[in-house]
Amino acid sequence: MFTLPIGDRARLRPLEPWRAQEFLAHIDRARDTVDPWIPWATFSTDLPSATATLQRYADRLATDAGGIFGIWLDGTLVGGVMFTRFDSTSGVCEIGCWLEKAGEGRGLVNRACRTLIDWAFTERGMSRVEWWAAAGNTRSIGAARRLGMTRDGVLRRHSPYRGVRHDIEVWSVLSEEWPTAGEDTASGVQAELDRLMGVFVGAFTNTGGTRPDLGVIRDVFIPEGRIIANVGSEPVIHDLDAFIEPRQKMLTDGTLTEFSEWEVAARTEIFGSIAHRFSEYRKSGYHNGEWFEGSGHKTTQYLLTPEGWRMSSLAWDDAPSTPAVTVTTPAVTVTE
Repeated sequence: MFTLPIGDRARLRPLEPWRAQEFLAHIDRARDTVDPWIPWATFSTDLPSATATLQRYADRLATDAGGIFGIWLDGTLVGGVMFTRFDSTSGVCEIGCWLEKAGEGRGLVNRACRTLIDWAFTERGMSRVEWWAAAGNTRSIGAARRLGMTRDGVLRRHSPYRGVRHDIEVWSVLSEEWPTAGEDTASGVQAELDRLMGVFVGAFTNTGGTRPDLGVIRDVFIPEGRIIANVGSEPVIHDLDAFIEPRQKMLTDGTLTEFSEWEVAARTEIFGSIAHRFSEYRKSGYHNGEWFEGSGHKTTQYLLTPEGWRMSSLAWDDAPSTPAVTVTTPAVTVTE
């Protein structure tokens, strides 16, 4: 069967029933992180049950109703992606993913999912690709954001699992929203830079009960990235960890609620493998129960890396009239 490269050391290929022993060993390594969210991990506890899991997806593939594909890194199965539902008549399908720790932080799921979505839209003429995730599964929701999907809504208490009914978030991307290989290079790069910024801003939003996931910042930045606040006589320079940790706390402990930020003007310039974006923004929220609004400007730099476009640095300057609290909150941009 086919094998597709999704990085210098990673490959994507069908995960067929004859690979059940390898699949079971992988699931045993991944069980602590996968099992809370994916029921079939619970059902794959020995060789017969692991074989049955893969056979169910093989049967779906044979009837054009789904399919499962593994991700191998340096020859070891570390995760995978699947069409959990595929309905060519309605033009709607659903994809999902899982990953063990050895495969994390490399963009493997993103590239594998993009391969499936590209195929669904370009080869099969699908209209809509969906992503369903339990509301508490922040890593899965972050993956949907990185794919440029839109959050359609929440199916409350939709899915029972381990005696608990879980809310399910539904995300999607439409065929006309998905960039194609034939797009103009500059516009394709612009769309990717916009996507990175959309993922970044989405990480901080906690309006309407949304729980922020600041960990996705590491996915859109290079590891050595810097985020800089010009808040007085000297700039405050953060590495990613120093920036993320206090803001994750503020946005989840009740200090900062109903927070959001939006761009009111932006200019992006692309020069080969580097790019720059200058933005004017506004933001608002409650700080310790008191409403505030702010505005300012920011500059963001991007680099083209072997893993794709990434942010390398972001610096912001709040307007003088902005309340002091916003000095410690993220200044981010949204897509134009």
